[in-house]
Formats: sequence, structure tokens, C-alpha cells
Amino acid sequence: MVVAFLVAPLAASARNTEVFTPVKGAVESDIKGHLLKDVQFFMKGQTHPGVAKEFATVSTNQSTRGAFRSDVASCNVAFLSAIRALQDRAKADGADGVINIVSITREVETESATDFRCVAGAAVVHVGLRGTVVKFK
Repeated sequence: MVVAFLVAPLAASARNTEVFTPVKGAVESDIKGHLLKDVQFFMKGQTHPGVAKEFATVSTNQSTRGAFRSDVASCNVAFLSAIRALQDRAKADGADGVINIVSITREVETESATDFRCVAGAAVVHVGLRGTVVKFK
């Protein structure tokens, strides 16, 4: 019996479930309004306004607790945090957008105009994003 108690936590902590979640659902779940309205963002493959100036390609990795929430709910929180980090960088650079955003989690790049990739562990979920900071025309 002692062995079961020792092995069970190891098995639970080893969970790394890939979750593909709609961007639209995450954005609509932003009930507290954490996203900046004056800095637009576009996933790779989405149509965006013309670009006047490119600043830099930047990355962010965000994590949040996964316990006591569904994987999708936790992934949405981490995604919104990651988008906000990209928006904050754009604003600091004097830009007004981030384009060509891709998920890049655990060194796996995922391009999608509609979904993002999240890795859900037993207690923590991770979302990594990379995008290009721009000033629109």
C-alpha cells in the first residue's frame, strides 16, 4: 500500500496534455477586460491591416494554475495573459498591433488562425506565444 501512495503523485505530476483551444472562446471569456483595446492582435493566417513598421518578433510564456478548473478554462487564462504580455510590449515600443502570432509551447510551434496550443499538467498549464510587434498604416 505504501508504494501506491508514493507512485500516485508521480503519475499525476507527469501529465502533459496538449489542448487546442479556440482563440475566439478565450477572447470572449475575458470578462475582466484584461486585454488592451488599443493594441490589436492577429494569429498567423488572420487578415490584418497594412503594416507601416515592424518593430521586433517577441515571445512570451505564461502559466496559470490548472487545479479546480477545466483545462480549457485554465488555458484561456494563460492565453489571455500571454496576449496581454505581447500587447504590453507593443505599447512600450509605441506600436499598435501584434501579428503572425503562433503558439510555441515546449519547443513545438503551432500555426493556426483560429486556435492556440496549451499544455496542461496536473497543477499548471502553459501557453507560449510568439508574434511580430507592428505599427499599422
